[in-house]
Formats: sequence, C-alpha cells, structure tokens
Amino acid sequence: MSLSFLWSVISYVCILLAVAFFTLLERKGLSYMQKRKGPNKVGYFGVIQPLADALKLFLKEESKIQSLNKIPYYFAPMMSLVLCLCLWLLYWSSFMVWTFNLGVLFFLCVSALNVYGTMISGWASNSKYSLLGSLRAMAQTISYEVSLFLILLSIICLSSSFSLKYIVFFQFKFWNCFILFPIFLMWFVACVAETNRAPFDFAEGESELVSGFNVEYGGGFFALIFLAEYASILFMSMLSSLFFFGGGYSFFSDFIFWGLASLISFLFIWVRATFPRLRYDLLMKLTWLSFLPVSLLVLVWNIPFKFLMMS
Repeated sequence: MSLSFLWSVISYVCILLAVAFFTLLERKGLSYMQKRKGPNKVGYFGVIQPLADALKLFLKEESKIQSLNKIPYYFAPMMSLVLCLCLWLLYWSSFMVWTFNLGVLFFLCVSALNVYGTMISGWASNSKYSLLGSLRAMAQTISYEVSLFLILLSIICLSSSFSLKYIVFFQFKFWNCFILFPIFLMWFVACVAETNRAPFDFAEGESELVSGFNVEYGGGFFALIFLAEYASILFMSMLSSLFFFGGGYSFFSDFIFWGLASLISFLFIWVRATFPRLRYDLLMKLTWLSFLPVSLLVLVWNIPFKFLMMS
C-alpha cells in the first residue's frame, strides 16, 4: 500500500511538471513556426518560464465579483483538475502499480463528467460571455464523445476486452494503427475537439467570446483550469499511443511508447499553428454527418475481421 501511494504521488508530480514544460514547448513551437523566438529570457533558453508563470498566477490577488455564485464558482476549477488527474490512474508503463479490468469504461465515465466543470464555471460566473462559451463547449464535447465511443468500440471489438492491459497485449505483433489507420485519424481529430483545442476552440473563441467560460477567472483558479486543459491533452496523447501503437513491455518499449505519445502531443501544437478556427456548423456536421457513419461502418467491418483472425 505504501509503495503504490508513493508511486502515485511521484506520478502526479511528474504529470504537473510535464504540463508546465509542455506549455513551454507549445510557446516555443508556435514561436518558431511564426519566425520569432518565444520565451528566452527567464533561465537558460526560457526553461524556467513555466515555473515563473505558475508562481505569478498562484500569487495573484483574486478579483472580488459581487454577482458570482461563489461556491460553484470556486468548486468548478478544482473539479476539472481532479477529474483530469483521476484519468491518469489509467496511464500505462512496464512498472505500473495497478490496472483496471474495465479501464475503457472508466475512461468514458470520467471523461463524460468533465463537461460539468465547464458547465458549472460558465453558469456560476453570471456572465453572458461565460454562459455562451460553456454552452458551446458542452454541445461540442457531448457531440464528439459519441464519435469517440464508436471509435473505441472498434478497438474493443478487435481486442475483445475493456482492459487496457489486453488492448496492449493484442498489439504485441502489429499495431492497431496499421489495421485502423482512417480510424486513427478520426480519433485524433475527435481528441482535438474533445480537448477544445484549435481549430475547434469554440469554448475560448477570443474574437467573439472574450475567452469564453473562464473569462471571470484569474490567478490560482485560472491556473487550475489551465492545468486541467493541458493535462487532458497529454492524457489523450498517451491514450492515443496506447490504443493505436501498443504499450510498454520493457524499458525500451516504454521509451518508444512515450516517444510516440510526445509526438502526438506535439501534433496538437502543430495543428494549432496551421489551421484557422472552423465555423460552428461545420464542426457539428463533421461529427454527425462524417465521423458517425464512417465509425459505424468500420465497426461493422471489424466484426467479420475479428472472426477471421480467430479462425
């Protein structure tokens, strides 16, 4: 028990540090894609910049707004971060402490609750901009969760298990990406939309929503929302690597696994630097008229393919 608790504490500290330096990677990556330097003054090449930003946010004075619903207003950012860290119980490595037999169902249940953090923060702020941003984020998240679930059904059908352990062992000889490459592309687009990242960042459309559902947040509570968003990006990158490129069986395979997860997380940055924001109606058409029928057809195709593999 003490060993598992120790590993859990170390894991969560590493996750928060990874989030901090992922923000530095994003700012550096975006700056060089736009032919500028990015943060390079604080520390060697700006390495300490994320720690300085975190210190500034947590030491900042909170604004006192009289029209807030105070209890849900303060509760929503903490709820978002706790739910995101709960998902990291599923992370895969060769030295993992525990495993879930129904890990995929756990992921779907907890990720479905994430929308409540956005909804509560937008409603409790008592601002029209916040409420509009949270409503758009809720509609987007719920719509793309349907596509995510159907894509996951294809992977579950192939591996015949809800356990991440068996999904990893199923890919011992060949990766799911080779069998389900179009599904992998759909999964990545759905992950970008699920995490409210550009070009699907309608929850934080600065040009029309003034930063969206978190417009009334500042200081430490804004930092909690920020940590939850970027921790979910890293988690979805890790899960994408696990579902489509296998997991770790040894130290060497762990290195390949986390390398691929880092590459997928960098794709989030690359997509943000490349594509402009979509129109909202095109976003909804993409999931309901494209992703939904294609994922259903692939699921139907997977059933005879699985029987063929078993025979």
